[in-house]
Amino acid sequence: MLRYTKTAMLIHWLTALLIIAAFFLGLTMTEIHGITPTKLKYYSWHKWLGVTVLLLACLRVLWRKANKPPPHPAGMPAWQHKAADGMHLLLYLLIFAVPLSGYLYSCAAGVPVVYLGLIPLPSLIEPSTELKPILKTVHYVLTMTMAAAVVAHALAALKHQFIDRDGVLSRMLP
Repeated sequence: MLRYTKTAMLIHWLTALLIIAAFFLGLTMTEIHGITPTKLKYYSWHKWLGVTVLLLACLRVLWRKANKPPPHPAGMPAWQHKAADGMHLLLYLLIFAVPLSGYLYSCAAGVPVVYLGLIPLPSLIEPSTELKPILKTVHYVLTMTMAAAVVAHALAALKHQFIDRDGVLSRMLP
């Protein structure tokens, strides 16, 4: 059975871990009341994770253009091919849209993003009291959509591994 390249596997699993970390850090930091040093630190870490995911997404797209993924298993029904391709497209869109919406939300809030505490990123939009709540909602909705898509993606991989036993998951395991 054809497998993904080791680089594709590394990018996939690193991106997955960073997305999960950013998600749970986002949930944790928003539950902290008031402005505390811990909350501010978590917000910085959350932003750093988001920027890193965005950078990895760019690398992932470039790698995928140069290295085609293995084909779907021969016995997989056509509807599952379409569902898998649609889910991958959705996940690719979300790994760009979620960090970008968070970045724009920070810009609208007038809060700079300083990557790793060292590299100040340019503000793409001016601070805006009108856009801030809209971008906050957009970021939240996209994040929850990504969480649902990630869970569905993982469940589908487990179904292929333990029910269909067609090797789909093993193509992405080191």
